Amino acid sequence: MKKIAITTLGCKVNQYESASFISGFEERGCDLVPFSSDADVYVINTCAVTGRAGQQSRQMIRRAMRANPDARLIITGCYAQICSREILDIVDRDVCIIGNGNKHLLVDAALAREQSDLSMLMTDISTRKEICHLPVRRMSGRTRAYLRIQDGCNNFCSYCIVPYTRGRSRSMAMDEILRQARVFDDQGYRELVITGINVGKYGLDLEEKDLSIYSLLDRLCREFPHIRIRLSSVEPTEVNDALLELFGHRNFMPHLHIPLQSGDNEVLARMNRRYTAEDFVGVIKRILGTVPHAAIGCDVLGGFPGETDRAAENTYNLLHNLPLTYLHVFPYSRRPGTLAARMENQVPKDIKDERVRRLRELDQLKRQEFYRNHLGRTVEVLVERRNKKTGLLQGFSDNYIPVQLKGPDRLVRSVVTVRLDHPGDGHVHGILEEQHT
Repeated sequence: MKKIAITTLGCKVNQYESASFISGFEERGCDLVPFSSDADVYVINTCAVTGRAGQQSRQMIRRAMRANPDARLIITGCYAQICSREILDIVDRDVCIIGNGNKHLLVDAALAREQSDLSMLMTDISTRKEICHLPVRRMSGRTRAYLRIQDGCNNFCSYCIVPYTRGRSRSMAMDEILRQARVFDDQGYRELVITGINVGKYGLDLEEKDLSIYSLLDRLCREFPHIRIRLSSVEPTEVNDALLELFGHRNFMPHLHIPLQSGDNEVLARMNRRYTAEDFVGVIKRILGTVPHAAIGCDVLGGFPGETDRAAENTYNLLHNLPLTYLHVFPYSRRPGTLAARMENQVPKDIKDERVRRLRELDQLKRQEFYRNHLGRTVEVLVERRNKKTGLLQGFSDNYIPVQLKGPDRLVRSVVTVRLDHPGDGHVHGILEEQHT
C-alpha cells in the first residue's frame, strides 16, 4: 500500500481538484497521510497567482524533498504550468510535472509501475477545449463541498496570470454537474459552494441552448432543495435580473462575492476591468435593494502600478461609503508574464503596505458593522464543528456570518435557527431557537 501525501495551495478550484486526486488514490487502495509525514509519493498542487504563491510552491517542493529523499514528486497546478523549468532547477530526484490540462492523468502517473526520472505531462493550455474530468467522492468535513463547474478565463486582466495558467473558459456538462452534486448529496453534505475560475461564463462554450450560470443555479436549487447553494464569486458585469431572481429560492444563499480591485476609474482601465466605479456602486445598490440582508464581499488590490495617492483615496472612499460586508485585500504582486509587470510607476513597497494596512482596517470595521446590524435577527446556521478554543458549536449563517452557540454535538452537520445575540471575537454569539435537520 503506497503512502500518498498531498498539499494544496491557492484557490477553491485547486482544492476541488485535490479532492479528486484523493478520491482516485483511495479507490486504488492507497493510504493518504499528512504532508508532514513520511510518504512514498508527494503531490504538490501549486499556485502562481502572485509572486508569493510561487515562492510558497517552491517551499513545499523543497519540504517534500527533505521529508523523504527516496519519495517520488508529483507537481501540478498553475506554478507547474508556467514555471516547469524553475522546478527542474530545484528538484534532485524522480519528478513528474503535470500541467493543468492533464490533471485527470495524475493518479495513474503517480502509481505507474514503470516510471522515468522525469515525466512531463504538459500541453499548451491555451488550446484546451474541454474541462478535465475530475470526479470527487468526498471532501474534508461533511457539511460543505466545493463543486467545480468551470475552468479557465477569457478576461485577461492586466495583473493576472490565470488565463495563461488555466487557459480559456471551459464548462462542465450539466449532466456531469448534477451527477457530482448527487454524489455530494449521498455523502451528506449540506452546502455546495459553486466554484470555478470565472463561473459567470459557465455554459457559453457548450452547445446546449439557453445554458448559463443562472439556469444551472436554478436547476441545482430546484433538484436539491434540502442543500444550501452558495455562489463563490461573480463579476460586477454578471449581476443581472436572472441572478437576483435566484434569491427567490430558499436554498440559494444571500451572499455574493464581487471583485472590485480598484475604486478609481483610471486604475480600473489600466487593469483591463470592464466596468467603472460608478457601475460597481450601482450593482451593490441593486443587490441590496432586492435582498437587504445579503452579505456582499469584494476583492481589492492595493498599490497597482501607477496608483496615485488620489486614486488610492478614491478606492478607500468608495469602499468606506458602500454597505459592503467584508473586503479581501491584497497588495499588488508583480507577476512576470503579465502586462502590469511591465508597466511604469510601480508603487514602492512601503506605500503599498500602508494602503493595504488601511484597507484591512476598513475590512474589520465593515465586518463588525455588518454583525452589529444583524443582532437580534434570527438566521439559519449550518453547524460545522465544535470550536476547540471556545468549546462552542460554530458555523455560518445563510448570509455568511460566523456564528458560535451552545448546543450538543448532535447538531453538527445540521441546519438550525439561531437568534444573533451579541458580538464575539471575529464572530457573533447566537442562541439556539430551532433545529431543522
